[in-house]
Amino acid sequence: MRAVHISRLDGPGAVEVVDVDEPVPGPDQVLIDVEVAGVSFPEVLQSRGAYQLKPELPFVPGSEVAGVVRTAPEGAAVRAGQRVAAFPGLGGFSQVVAASPDLVFPLPDRLSFAAAAALPMNYLTVHFGLTRRGGLRSGETVLVHGAAGGVGTAAVQLATALGARVIAVTSSERKAEVARAAGAAETVLADGFRDAVRALTGGRGVDLVVDPVGGDRFTDSLRSLAPEGRLLVIGFTGGEIPTVKVNRLLLNNISVVGVGWGAYWTARPEYLQEQWSELLPLLEAGTLDPVLGTTHRLEDAAAALLELDERRAAGKVLLTTR
Repeated sequence: MRAVHISRLDGPGAVEVVDVDEPVPGPDQVLIDVEVAGVSFPEVLQSRGAYQLKPELPFVPGSEVAGVVRTAPEGAAVRAGQRVAAFPGLGGFSQVVAASPDLVFPLPDRLSFAAAAALPMNYLTVHFGLTRRGGLRSGETVLVHGAAGGVGTAAVQLATALGARVIAVTSSERKAEVARAAGAAETVLADGFRDAVRALTGGRGVDLVVDPVGGDRFTDSLRSLAPEGRLLVIGFTGGEIPTVKVNRLLLNNISVVGVGWGAYWTARPEYLQEQWSELLPLLEAGTLDPVLGTTHRLEDAAAALLELDERRAAGKVLLTTR
């Protein structure tokens, strides 16, 4: 089969497509013929050896896929021939992948493979962040950074579906249009967002900040919180990992909350299916409908990763495998 290899840690441009043997599933694994793979920022970091997960070289990256079950173990909730999304963690940038049944999710008929490949990483992370870590309540106001990217559009959609008013932060008007299409009530540009948020909230601030960016906007995000507000730390696509002066937390009783979705479910694998059960009605109704960006062929994986690395992505970046 064809697959993307990371064989040296020289960045996105160094990935290559090679012929490798198909994976042999273990007795408790589901084998999936991959149609579309989702591209996420961790793969950019993995191409440089900068992610916390550091597989032995060479390896096939790719944490989320959509496709058709080829084989499934007895007792699994999915069966051969069924359309699924999956979160294999690694190996997804390929034509065939194996995954634990806990990480495989049946798809509603209305969802395309492209939309399904945009779900596992971003929507499950955001669901964990908003509901379990952030304690989002209907009627609250949520500020979403990077709101035109995969995580950002997922956060805009899910927060809106849960009854929140969403203010989206983007780096350009083109990306603001993407955020509005995802359901954002208002959009502001990253440059000067703190003053814009203050004006939009009558000086009160927001209840929750979703931050997959980090970097130099972190302090102004803290200053944008209302009393007892929460800032969700999801990632650092801005490059710099910010530091917190904890006296700022005292001033308005605000909280900085880590969103380590992977660390949480690794010890509780049943949690993933619980999450999917909660999201499924919203997916079936079309309330959640992933915003899709560019689609690349498997052979163009380097270009897909560079699009994320250079902050050009608007919507979920995808790879087709066939």
